[in-house]
Amino acid sequence: MRWIDQYRAKVTTADRAVELIKPGHRVHIHGGCAEPEELVEALLRRAPELRDVEIVHLTTMGNADYTLPQYEGIFRHVAFFIGANVRQAVHEGRADYIPIFLHEIENLFRTGAMPLDVALIQCSPPDDYGYMSLGAGVDIALTAAQCARHVIVQVNDQSPRTLGDAFIHVSKVEAIVETSRPLPEYRKPEPTEVHHRIARHVANLIPDGATLQTGIGEIPDAVLSALRNHKDLGVHSEMVSDGVIDLIQAGVINNEKKTLHPNKVIAGFVLGTRRLFDFIHDNPIFEFHPTSYCNDPFVIAQNDRMVAINSAIEVDLTGQVCADSIGPLPYSGIGGQVDFIRGAARSKGGLPIIALQATAKEGTVSRIVPLLRAGAGVVTSRGDVHYVVTEYGVAYLHGKTLRERAEALIEIAHPAFRDELRREAERIGLLGRRGVLRP
Repeated sequence: MRWIDQYRAKVTTADRAVELIKPGHRVHIHGGCAEPEELVEALLRRAPELRDVEIVHLTTMGNADYTLPQYEGIFRHVAFFIGANVRQAVHEGRADYIPIFLHEIENLFRTGAMPLDVALIQCSPPDDYGYMSLGAGVDIALTAAQCARHVIVQVNDQSPRTLGDAFIHVSKVEAIVETSRPLPEYRKPEPTEVHHRIARHVANLIPDGATLQTGIGEIPDAVLSALRNHKDLGVHSEMVSDGVIDLIQAGVINNEKKTLHPNKVIAGFVLGTRRLFDFIHDNPIFEFHPTSYCNDPFVIAQNDRMVAINSAIEVDLTGQVCADSIGPLPYSGIGGQVDFIRGAARSKGGLPIIALQATAKEGTVSRIVPLLRAGAGVVTSRGDVHYVVTEYGVAYLHGKTLRERAEALIEIAHPAFRDELRREAERIGLLGRRGVLRP
């Protein structure tokens, strides 16, 4: 049968498509800005007929009403990374969190450790050969679709057609729901002067010809804006944001010096606005891959001068990094931080960087701490940490003693907390009598 005939035979309504979802099923939902919102809305309408449906996904930018109290017992969300739209449900016990390295998630699907009954994904319309692009996010969604027993596709003519290992054929899906609606967007908060100060310290570490990984948020965006005078930069990252557009258009990011996938931006997904979706549409500079590839530390390390820039909630005086919880309370996720920190550490000339603001809560709390809070998760171990950057400077920890680490980190803490940090460091034996800081 011709692919176009298969396609027409599979087109249905969202409400009929989600009838494939039964009580007790595990359902994967396409994440980020690629969330198939029309399918999610239909799933919610089907709620009275369902029970004990587990919903798994990365962060989504759209509707997550299945975590609301009225759906308890019907849906239960399991997060690989906690977004703002599900955080309250996790805290109130209606949803769960799996701490896991991003590059290892897909193996749960492949091995059957987490079998999937249904995958809900969003794609662009098929090309002349019947292939549909996963658009704004390949991430773990392509593998989920390859492993699930049933695949439902929201075909959205407003979804970008992205290139790389980003396609699924019409013959591989069970139901197709056509729609035309804007993608949910991630609108970045504006960086402050403090973020720009941090960014300048980070930018000073980055050589021309480096390959970058940046996350989402004010500091990564500020770092990108601080790189306008750099040359021949490349990108290999789990995700990219609007911040790369200006650098690509200015020729700062040209990927020419990359030692792996030269001339290409390698990414798993994007988080951004319509401007970014339009920019990646059929743009051959972008090559999308599953996160099992993008985030594999051994793949990352093949990029010479690999620079990984990641954030933290707090860092203790020995260099342990908490990035996914506030004390015992889950806040976000492990994500790709360790994947890229380890990949950059093994890269020739690589720079693994943890960047954070020195304080929180309007300057009343230090994020450089003597000890992590009780119950806090250690995302990046002190053995993995190389550079820690705040607005007050750069601490290099790799190969340093515990005393040297404490001294270096106190020097980049906010001045208002340095004396207290030194007293605590002496009390717990990190500094002792030799712990004399330079003025």
